[in-house]
Parts: sequence; C-alpha cells; structure tokens
Amino acid sequence: MNLTTKLIESHLSSGHLQTGTEIRLKIDQTLTQDATGTLVGLELEALGPQKLVPKTCVQYVDHNLLQEDFKNADDHIFLQGIAQRFGIWFSRPGNGISHVVHCENFGRPGLTMVGSDSHTPAAGCLGMLAMGVGGIDVAEAMVLGEIKTNFPRVIGVHVQGKFPPMVSAKDLILEILRRKGVRWGLGAVLEYFGDGLAHLSTMDRHVIANMGTELGATSSVFPADENTKAFLENVHRGHDFEQLEADKDASYDELLSIDLGELVPLMALPSSPENVVPVSDLAGEPIYQSYIGSSANPGFRDFAMAAEIVRGTPVADNVSFDINPSSRMVLSALTQSGHLDDLLQSGARIHQTGCNGCIGMGQAPASGKLSLRTVPRNFPGRSGTENDQIALVSPETAAVSALAGKVTDPREFPLEADMTEQVHFPNLGSLIQAPEHPGIVDQSISVVRGPNIGSFPELVVHDEELPIRLALCLGDDISTDEILPAGAEVLPFRSNIEKISEFAFRSLEPGYSHQFRGQDHFIIAGDNYGQGSSREHAALALRFLGLRLVIAKSYARIHRRNLINFGVIPAIRTGQFPELDSLAIGEDWMLPPMCEVPQQGQFKLTSKTGAMLEVETRLSDAEFAVLQAGGRINYLRTNHE
Repeated sequence: MNLTTKLIESHLSSGHLQTGTEIRLKIDQTLTQDATGTLVGLELEALGPQKLVPKTCVQYVDHNLLQEDFKNADDHIFLQGIAQRFGIWFSRPGNGISHVVHCENFGRPGLTMVGSDSHTPAAGCLGMLAMGVGGIDVAEAMVLGEIKTNFPRVIGVHVQGKFPPMVSAKDLILEILRRKGVRWGLGAVLEYFGDGLAHLSTMDRHVIANMGTELGATSSVFPADENTKAFLENVHRGHDFEQLEADKDASYDELLSIDLGELVPLMALPSSPENVVPVSDLAGEPIYQSYIGSSANPGFRDFAMAAEIVRGTPVADNVSFDINPSSRMVLSALTQSGHLDDLLQSGARIHQTGCNGCIGMGQAPASGKLSLRTVPRNFPGRSGTENDQIALVSPETAAVSALAGKVTDPREFPLEADMTEQVHFPNLGSLIQAPEHPGIVDQSISVVRGPNIGSFPELVVHDEELPIRLALCLGDDISTDEILPAGAEVLPFRSNIEKISEFAFRSLEPGYSHQFRGQDHFIIAGDNYGQGSSREHAALALRFLGLRLVIAKSYARIHRRNLINFGVIPAIRTGQFPELDSLAIGEDWMLPPMCEVPQQGQFKLTSKTGAMLEVETRLSDAEFAVLQAGGRINYLRTNHE
C-alpha cells in the first residue's frame, strides 16, 4: 500500500478502496478560519447538535485582521462565543496563520482533518491526510465525525537528489506547476517519497503540500520520518511522533520523478500559478514590492534565509520589502536569533502575524507594478489591486531581488547558508483558548452578535418547471476570487450574505448582482470552474441572488461541492453544446423540475424559440439527495444520523 491508502483504510467508515467510488471517512480534526468560520458558526446553529464528534476542532482568526471599523472585531467576538458554546479551541487574532499554528500545536502523523480553507492540505507535511472542503462540509464533519468523499487517485512524486545553492522548496512546487498545470491534481492525492525527502524539512514540505492545492489536488501527503520527529520535538510535542511511510513496493496510479539537483530558481508570472518560467528569463525587470511570508512559505528558515541575504545592506529605494510573519512562535524565534533585527535594519516593513496581503488584506501593490511574493496564488486582483502584477517566487529570489531593486537570479548571490530549523521555539500554546469541555455543546453560553452578522438564508428547491435566465458566459479557470473577491473591502461582510452578494463577479461583470438579483438564472463556463479558495460564499451568495444552475466543462473539486451544498446544479456541457457567441445573455430558458433532473444522465433546457441546451449530470447518491432536498442544511435537518 501507498501511505495515502493506509491513512484512508485506517479511517474508513464505509465503502471500498477503489478509485472513484464513494467512501465515508472518519475525521479526527477540523480547522476553520474567520473568513469561512462565521458561516460555519451560523450553520452549526442551524443544525443544533448536542455534541461534536472529532477529537479536536479549532477555530482560527487569521484572515480578517484589519479592524477599520466594528465588523471584523464583532466577528472575532462572535467566533469566540461560538467556540465556547460548541466546545471548540479558539486561536485569537495575532497567533498566526491557521495552517502553521495547527502544525505547531495540533497536527500529528496518522490523523485525518478537514478544513474550511483550500490550503488545509498543508498539514500533509506531518503525515496527515488533510483536505480543504466547504464550510458546511466541515460543520457536517463536526456533527457526524465523518465525511463522504470519493476514493482518490494517488499520484506518486518520487523526489531524489539535493537542492543546489539558492534553490528551495518553492522552486520544487513551481517546477511541478510548470510541468503539469493547475488541473493535473484534480481528483488525486499527491504522495511524496524518495531519498530527496531527507533534504526537505517539515516546513519545506509545508510549502509543497500547501501549494498542491494550486495543482487542483485533493490533498498532499508526506511520510512521517526523522525530519517530522525533529519538527515535533522543536515545538515541544515530540511525544506525538509516529513513524509512517508507504510500503517499499507501493504502487501508484501515476508517477512523477523530480531530481532536486536539476532545479533552477523559478517564478510564476501574472496571473496564474501555472505560468512558470525561470527567474533568469525576467532578470533585470524592475520590481515595486518583495513580500516574504504567508502559508506557502511560513517556516523559520524562509525568513532567516531572507535575513541572511539582506544582513547589513539596505534594500533598494524603489522596493517595499514586506515581511509577513507566519506565527507568534516563528516571530519569537526570529527575534531571539537576531534575524528580525537584520530584516528591520535592511528596511523591512514588519506586519502582524496572519494571512494579510496574500488575500488582499493590506500590503496591496501599486497599480501595474511587479510584486514578487512567496504567497501560494496570484489570481487577478487577489492582492487588492485591480490590475495587479503578482509573481510567485522563493524567499531567496524575493530577498536578492529586493536588494537589487529588480528581478535577480538568486544564484548570483554568493551565500552558502544551512538554515536548519534547529532553533529554540517558545511554547506559546497557552495563547490558544482551550474549551472547558471539548466537543460538548452548551446552549446556555451566549453568543454576541454584532449588527453585521446575519442568519443562514432559507433555500427552497424548485418542484415545478422553472424559467431561468442566462446571466454569464465565462471562459476557463475562473477562480473563486473572480466569482466573489476577498480583500479588506469584501471579507468583512462574510457573515452578511445579502451584503456580500453585491460583490459577485465584480471584476468580470460589475452589473451582475444588480441585474440578476431576485431572478432565477444560470451561468455557462469552461474548464476548471471555481478553482482556488474554498470560500463557500462564492456559491451561497450567488444562490442567494438566484443562481440555480451552472453549466461548465469541468469544475474545481471544492467549488463543485459547494454548489451542490447550496442547491445549485453543477451540469456538464455535452459535445453537442452550441458555441457561446450564439447564445444571448438575458435570454430565458426553462429548467425541468428538480424531481426530473437525472442523477446520471442528460437533460435539456428549452427556450421560447424552441432552441435546446443539452447538458449532463454526474452525481453520486449523496450529492443527488442533497440537491433534491434543496441543499445540505435542508438535507441534514431531515436526515440527521
């Protein structure tokens, strides 16, 4: 067996170890963060459980940290109250990025986890099977202790060799994106093995597992070995170590081989993680910003290496050198080691620990200016600047380029530094608020609700033929950032579905929310519709406006699930589908009653002119039942197990 199959088998509640078949998987831990957690809190209230089943449920506050007015501050208090009521751990603002803090305090080899954040698979660096899902799926996992999913393909990534100087883990994952693109991992878990892993620390693996999401992968898994043990001992949890690995003769559905010694510094150009070229191709291009941090490069080594590079030298006058610490533990270690002072003296701007600029929550770049960032994705406008020019790079490339004021191949910088993570990390776990009775729901605990916090909207299934209007025709790889943006202006309304719906498709079709609110409508798209973030608002807000159907060539896994969870049919375009330019936006079509929509098969939409759109559904038993109920909340209310 490969390690992924071992992890699934040890948590299998029902189903078979057969690729593509539906299984039930027991869940040990859940992760929620504040951009998605408020909705999870509302969903838990709507479900009304008596207890939570997973051993450890943690609520983090790491996304919406800017407190320009009352909205984010009110939501922090709301989340703390939800955590107390439902017996959930609560990580306060400033503790750090959820994925990093979870690895430091809760992650453990051999466990399963689901999280309402697309980068939840980062915990695979510890030998866990961790998956990003929609918030309502996390709420269901909290209540039932398991989720339904499909048994994945398992792709083996054989890593051998050793990194050349000034090449690191970010270059490895960018190389895979360069070769395979953002759709390669759809329906698959990426499992890493080979002698080269000896040269990847746990936080190096975190970089790779985190950005496996950008390949479309369900998760990424690393073995738990001596490097895992060293990390856990360093964060005062050596007792949680358990060695885990694939069998020597393990088989995989597909294999990819990477020789670390052949890698070169790489960068993903605007505006996709798959638009990867060698850094040398853009050498000399002026930059405005060099940004180090985020969940994609969160380790002590990433910051310390940058500090070693800039030590004693100020960055170029034209560069904003932004340092985004990933956790209190890492920030404290950088302070003790002197690396933070090196960064400060170079001209760095030190920001609070959290997601920050990665999601457009501050540090937005100047218009049209190139920003080099160690963040995981560079979708258009995600940074907070409409015409942003974000390139994804390693800490080495970001730091060397900051000194030069232009894109610079880091191999030109003569640094031979072994930045291991054998540094003293303080034990700051006491800053995470423990529930008095984990998993036990106490309805007597009051939850403070600010004026911006709404309630979960009622979703009604259509039981008669329904007139729906064509609202949008879109291309390939439409991201959730384009469907419903993040950023300091939008995310404060994450618990106010009516208000946040006003921002839907703002960058692609600014009049969409006003024109189609209150009208049942549908959208046509290309391949990989809904890539990127797990934010279920990108499905729920559109359903609130009146979205009933999406017709696409293919879907990103999490967004497709979110559409189903809120009663939106994810249909597939068939080979007979007409050219999009022959279809009129605003034209009315008739959608069959939900009871006549097949679970597996074709159905037709008809127009007043007699034209037809032939589409197909490919739904599992569970997905079909949820759609027939009008959404997952409705389904769980009547089918609570």
